[in-house]
Amino acid sequence: MADCDDTDLHPRGGSLLLGHGVPTERAVLLLHGLTASPMQCAALAHDLHANGDTVLVPRLPGHGARDRMTTRLSEVRARELTDAAREALGVARGLGTSVLVAGFSLGGLLTAWLAQHEHVDHAVAIAPFLGVAGIPRAATAPLVAALRALPNFFLWWDPVRRERQMPDHGYPRFPTRIIAEALGLAGELAERARTTPPATQRLTIVTNASETGVSNAAARALGDAWNAHGARDVRVHRMTGFPPSHDVIEPLARRELARRAQRILLPILRER
Repeated sequence: MADCDDTDLHPRGGSLLLGHGVPTERAVLLLHGLTASPMQCAALAHDLHANGDTVLVPRLPGHGARDRMTTRLSEVRARELTDAAREALGVARGLGTSVLVAGFSLGGLLTAWLAQHEHVDHAVAIAPFLGVAGIPRAATAPLVAALRALPNFFLWWDPVRRERQMPDHGYPRFPTRIIAEALGLAGELAERARTTPPATQRLTIVTNASETGVSNAAARALGDAWNAHGARDVRVHRMTGFPPSHDVIEPLARRELARRAQRILLPILRER
């Protein structure tokens, strides 16, 4: 949330706050994905704002830098991410009578983490990063241990286009260390959800049937754990009709997919 202290921000990499001059009936906290920036959620944010909500989209630690080849993400730890999410939730609580938290991918993991630990009126985790697609859940803990033991290295999202990838307000590569941090946090969340009811009782998990990046099985398992421990309203919504994909909300990457996803997500996010 300390965008004013970061002189190396991309011109479109900072936090977004769309308000109405006074606290509203509802505030919406949107959390962006790994290597992205708040601009990833801008289309959803503006639509929800036009619907009467106050909308906050904070820049997560290590994200949004002008230098797309920055190594800052390799230094970010899970505690920084959860602290930032909690701080943003505190701000959102002052902006509306009720609070909806929603996030995509890494933001979906943080949304689920907040829902487990903090009461909000509704939490919507979209394609949450709770595991890696194609990797069995039993293999996740050994993967985390290996990534933490090995030297950090960077992987390209698109090894052909590399630094030419769009959008330019996000990073074209990611460090293995942040993957270990996120998966470690996901493991802690899963363990807590198996033994402790979530603080939030109205929970929605949105998965992509054609998911290529994150584990839908881990998302379903979290929903089952929440249901088993007395959450009042847990829904898993399965998006269908997409080609193999993960980031379906960034309009500057795949515009038509983003429009289709927005048509599916907005009714869920608008629901009171």
